[in-house]
Amino acid sequence: MLHALDIITAFRQGDEAAAKRHPWLMKLVSAEERIVNLERITSIGQLAHANPVLDYVERTLKILDSLPASYWIKELLEEVLVWAETAKGGTMRERLRWQQSGINLFLHNIGSAQLYERHIRDGNGTLPPHEEMVHTLILTHGLLGQHIRGEVAFEENLPLHKLTEEGRLTADELIRLLIPLNHCIIGGVSEKLWHSVQEEITQLIRILAEGTVPDRWTYEERLRRLRSVSIARGEDFDKQLQGIREQCDLSAALRGFQDMTLWYVEAALQDFSLEEFMKVLLLALHSEKQSPAQQVAEGQRDQLLPDSVSHLSFEPLMNDMYYDYKGVKKLNVYKKRMIEQYLRQTDWTACLHGPVMANPHLSHRIERKPELPDTVFFTFEFSQAAEKLIEFCIEAEKSPLYEKAVLLLFDLFGLRRDAYDRFHNEESYLSDMNSTGDYKKVILDYITGTAVLDIGPGGGVLLDLIEERLPHVRPVGIDISSNVIEALEKRKRLEHKAWEVMKGDALNLRDYVEPGSVDTVIFSSILHELYSYIEIDGSRFNTATVEAALTSAYEVLAPGGRIIIRDGIMTEPGDTWRRIRFREADGLEWLTRYASDFKGRVITYEQLSETEVRMPINDAMEFLYTYTWGAEAYVHEVQEQFGYFTPTQYAECIRGTLGPEAIIRVQQHYLQEGYAEALADRIEFMDEDGKPVTLPDSTCLYVIEKPVHTQKRQ
Repeated sequence: MLHALDIITAFRQGDEAAAKRHPWLMKLVSAEERIVNLERITSIGQLAHANPVLDYVERTLKILDSLPASYWIKELLEEVLVWAETAKGGTMRERLRWQQSGINLFLHNIGSAQLYERHIRDGNGTLPPHEEMVHTLILTHGLLGQHIRGEVAFEENLPLHKLTEEGRLTADELIRLLIPLNHCIIGGVSEKLWHSVQEEITQLIRILAEGTVPDRWTYEERLRRLRSVSIARGEDFDKQLQGIREQCDLSAALRGFQDMTLWYVEAALQDFSLEEFMKVLLLALHSEKQSPAQQVAEGQRDQLLPDSVSHLSFEPLMNDMYYDYKGVKKLNVYKKRMIEQYLRQTDWTACLHGPVMANPHLSHRIERKPELPDTVFFTFEFSQAAEKLIEFCIEAEKSPLYEKAVLLLFDLFGLRRDAYDRFHNEESYLSDMNSTGDYKKVILDYITGTAVLDIGPGGGVLLDLIEERLPHVRPVGIDISSNVIEALEKRKRLEHKAWEVMKGDALNLRDYVEPGSVDTVIFSSILHELYSYIEIDGSRFNTATVEAALTSAYEVLAPGGRIIIRDGIMTEPGDTWRRIRFREADGLEWLTRYASDFKGRVITYEQLSETEVRMPINDAMEFLYTYTWGAEAYVHEVQEQFGYFTPTQYAECIRGTLGPEAIIRVQQHYLQEGYAEALADRIEFMDEDGKPVTLPDSTCLYVIEKPVHTQKRQ
């Protein structure tokens, strides 16, 4: 086993003196602040109790130990690997002292090489040949991987070729050295990642050993590499880039871009769309322009950052875009939504020439550090009020205060309240929606024609079903949420789906599709959300919302077209009472909290004992919908009223809204499979005499048809 691994093992087993005997280890383990690439970790909270930098170094050494390399290569690379991350270590006081003495702590390959050089020289002359080679390998370590990601130019690796020019290594020896080094560095992050890039890395190493420099990428190819993760997730890079080109002369806007080294750009911006990414990049590159009047006077209108700047770092933005949620690193989607709004309001001209529209709660910021004249740092800066409100949203994620916090945030940034986001659990929400496919298959039997709109498509499960079972149909999903649309577009591209999606308002469908052009409009588990979240005449939980949605759908229907509704239902007669006996100790506490938090209507219950209550049947079922989903979904489910009409009320609403000519072809209601099973071990459901009874119907299915010949409504 490598000597360095023995040293790390001894330290982990309690031999703290091992660190003092080896300066590289002392630097790694003395860090008071974990200076890490957040792209590589899964939990920020664990940083306080772990040392991911030491863990990474240990992984690289284990890979080296396992490789069939010669002794001299292993000995040389062992020294490189133990020093390669040292600029991420040190106590706060040490880091301040290093920085003041000229150590570059922001570009850790440079800083680590400087620390190694200082350790070896210790005030004595130049570096000996062996140590000079180690220094060069530390200085350039990781740059080939960053090159193929589009972050650095190939020329940054040329100091390696000087080792052959100066006769210290043959070309073959350089190749034999660099392949295992890159395997260790990249494999230490992920062996899967190494295998995916091994061929390209090896080819670049051979080119480097020959002393040739490959052709510079076009700006398009470099952007493609910078967006590799987003493209792998389904981003239609070519189509979106062409759309940007039609609005902005990228060749001029990105002049000089190829000479810049970009740090942490993918980690900071991979969750943003390509348009947002490009706007951020242009804001950063053109950030130091003067006022338009001064630019004209001084002839500087199309200049980028000064020539003295060669590094553009997004590390502050990366560090600001994540937080821990239940022990897992999560994208700070609150900040992301606000940044998205900021970028929507910033057009391409403002990105290039300014001025950017002033926002009292958010601005972009370029930071320069006196000790790093060749580097600029880009991030977004939130006002104190916005930061506190975002913190409030994070803290409120598990409480009914969550909705109030989100709406305050929406108001602060001027976002539409009805564009309600589930924020931190949106991915799991879309996944849950996709798990309901079996329940939605019944809808397929009633689809007519070929032009079909799925309102609120969620994770796209119904779109998938239509495409699979009804290949002649052209389904289109419409949603108000940009994030749902973005997620669906990526999945469509990755899975080669034929269905389409568009952003649109369910209450104004005629603004997006031609009236009379749609054969079927589907509302599958979405009308109750519109009813619960959208304000009409200043109030939510308003039947006028359902009426507006029906009217909107009916307007775009072709004669003979259909509206299909699958949603919650209330029971008739509504004055029936039921008893619930809780089998869980906190069941009554759940109900008490729910009755206080539920926004839809007053929930009535009479407590009969510590474990039993008596309730109106529809209040009981409304509560049980939320109780079924559990604590994780509570904060959202308590905001929604699933049952809002009885069957009679539904029919009256349809006829009253659409007129007597609208034909109700199907009117069914039933208990959705799964509710009884989910509640069986948690409650007993009884009539007023205490006899077990089945749960009431939970779900309705309505099919409304627009007659071929209709009369104009008066």
